[in-house]
Amino acid sequence: MKKQIAFKCLKAGFIGLVLLLLYAPILLLAIYSFDKTDMIGRFEGFSLSHYTELFNNPKVLGMIGNTFLLAFFAAALSTVLGTVGAIGMFYCKKRVKAAIHGISQIPVINAEIVTALALAVTFVAVGLGRSYFTLLIGHMVICTPFVVLSVIPKLKQMDNSLYEAALDLGASPMKALWKVVLPQIIPGVISGFMLAVTLSLDDYIVTVYTRPSGFETISTYVFNATMKGNAHTAQTLSSFWALTTIIFLVIVLFVLISNLSGLRKKGGAK
Repeated sequence: MKKQIAFKCLKAGFIGLVLLLLYAPILLLAIYSFDKTDMIGRFEGFSLSHYTELFNNPKVLGMIGNTFLLAFFAAALSTVLGTVGAIGMFYCKKRVKAAIHGISQIPVINAEIVTALALAVTFVAVGLGRSYFTLLIGHMVICTPFVVLSVIPKLKQMDNSLYEAALDLGASPMKALWKVVLPQIIPGVISGFMLAVTLSLDDYIVTVYTRPSGFETISTYVFNATMKGNAHTAQTLSSFWALTTIIFLVIVLFVLISNLSGLRKKGGAK
């Protein structure tokens, strides 16, 4: 009995330590986002000045808008491409499926700097200057394989006999795809889209090598501002503490809603 209690305490302590290492930096930024200071480690009193600065700075708001619009478009296109590719891959013959699947996962395994350099060289070789189009293509290259990884497991879990039954009953392959296959894999499609949004928002290396001049995202702006390191950029960077807190709270809220809706569905099924 004592061994079981000790094991449970050890397991709980280990999980707590992992969670602390994961979320302590974010919680630290969240705490300082409600303080007047522009320096971590110095408290000057409660204030919403960082949130005020965040929403009153047109340049920062424009940069945030650029980042989220890019992430949305790249994720949407990657989700369509990745879902179609996953479905086509799933219904291929085994050898062809294995070969395509291996090729599609190269951007996942490959170092991102190699992918970024390869994209830059390719665009120069075909005569494409750096533009929003090249930036969008670059983000799609890194996002699409992760969509495939999210959709493939759902395709393996679905009841394939329903698709065959729809064909036997006279449905065209396209109609059977829309009416039978897609509803069964939609959770994987949504997961792939959310993962693609996260990857696009977080990317720095591919963005630097493919973006047009003057186009800033959150990652490139924060890196450049950190390297310059003057007082103005330090004050502007502190407003990103507020942005970090807002994004974190939105994600937590989304996860809670998703889990609660899943629990309700399970309770209703019972």
